[in-house]
Amino acid sequence: MTFFKQKSELLPERRGGLVSVFDSPGRVDNAFRVVRRGRRFGRFIKLRFRHSVFVLAALFLIYSATFGFKVFFNGNMDSNLLTSQEMQQGSSNVVEPQQESSNVVKPPIKHRKQHPPCKVEFLESFNDPVEPKDFMNFTQFSLEYIDKEDKPFGSNMYKPRFGGHQTLQEREKSFYAKNQTLHCGFVNAPPGFSSTGFDLDEKDKTFMSTCKVVVSSCIFGSSDFLRRPTKKLISDFSQKNVCFVMFVDDQTLSTLSLEGNNPDDGGYIGMWRIVTVRNMPYKDMRKTGKVPKFLSHRLFPSSRYSIWLDSKMRLQVDPMLIIEYFLWRNRSEYAISNHYDRHCVWEEVVRNKLLKKYNATAIDEQFIFYQSDGLTKFDPSNPNNPLPSYVPEGSFIIRAHTPMSNLFSCLWFNEVDRFTSRDQLSFGYTYLKLRRINPNSPFYLNMFQDCERRSMAKLFRHRQLSPPAVT
Repeated sequence: MTFFKQKSELLPERRGGLVSVFDSPGRVDNAFRVVRRGRRFGRFIKLRFRHSVFVLAALFLIYSATFGFKVFFNGNMDSNLLTSQEMQQGSSNVVEPQQESSNVVKPPIKHRKQHPPCKVEFLESFNDPVEPKDFMNFTQFSLEYIDKEDKPFGSNMYKPRFGGHQTLQEREKSFYAKNQTLHCGFVNAPPGFSSTGFDLDEKDKTFMSTCKVVVSSCIFGSSDFLRRPTKKLISDFSQKNVCFVMFVDDQTLSTLSLEGNNPDDGGYIGMWRIVTVRNMPYKDMRKTGKVPKFLSHRLFPSSRYSIWLDSKMRLQVDPMLIIEYFLWRNRSEYAISNHYDRHCVWEEVVRNKLLKKYNATAIDEQFIFYQSDGLTKFDPSNPNNPLPSYVPEGSFIIRAHTPMSNLFSCLWFNEVDRFTSRDQLSFGYTYLKLRRINPNSPFYLNMFQDCERRSMAKLFRHRQLSPPAVT
């Protein structure tokens, strides 16, 4: 035992812990017994832990084997269900709105089909274009347009509309190819009411009234980048004589400015003459975009020809070459491509509802109305079909501003104004009804292949989707 000194006294040193335990032989056995128990307990914990891990792994494998394959087969079932739904809708005459909405299946994720362009036999050059003799000698009649409406007497619920308030009786009469005054947008409000929309600066109106040949497009809601035509592919004649007009709203104009695209003193950005539209006539930007798309004969009252292309496209062919090939050479007054994938309105209805392109109830109401008025399915096996497709790809339209072409454009716009903004749903109905009512007044519409459309312009994706439709 060790001693140390404190205040001149020798005291024994105190030890604790394991040292004191092993100091006495009687405590040594107890210490080793404690250690052995600890080791045995540790081995027991390890065994239990390994057993638990094994059980969890086995459960995970069983779950994966069961539900993993189920998910896989569900993917195939979804795809098969989509196909069967489309076939089912295509085989029925009337769509059941409630049943359709309850059975909507989300489309399977799949890669987009590739649709390459094809060669178009344009002329090599066209520096001095001459319109063919008697080209405009199509069906002749006179069209005038309703430019104002009076407030109904005693009505407190009246609200002015850009498209006016066309009755069903007026709508039916408007399909006849004869001298008439019809609704075709730009209906002014009665005194005391605000503008119905699509207001333009007087300076822009003056410029637009001088255009004889027009290439136009629009960007509303900053939904796209500004795609400038490929200038080196545009002839000197077209650069001097064709009006390239891009309609924008204030939001798009601000976005263009932030991106460094500011109109010059003449209002141009590259080849595009920028025309700002104020006071949008519709809350749905897609429907507002149909105004310049369909009503170029109203926006450009002196023009003889117009080409419309969506803002997601960049023009890569001289516009006069396009007019020569699709109108002059084919002796047509209206040209539009068929849809790249669908040809029957029944298929288009199902697809629009499936992808939620518009309110499903509104689509059903429009579709049922069309069926009740004689719309029939497209039969690809019928060689006597008036068109190769009843569903167009409406992003590229070439027009001669003839009476029949202008009438068709007004009728198509009125359908979009009355129903949904999905113009592919109303194209086939409008064309077939116009043709049926006027058997002795032919409308020379050239529906060309979609691959030809892709050869004229480069396609891009939209920068962002337009705001959802307000219904």
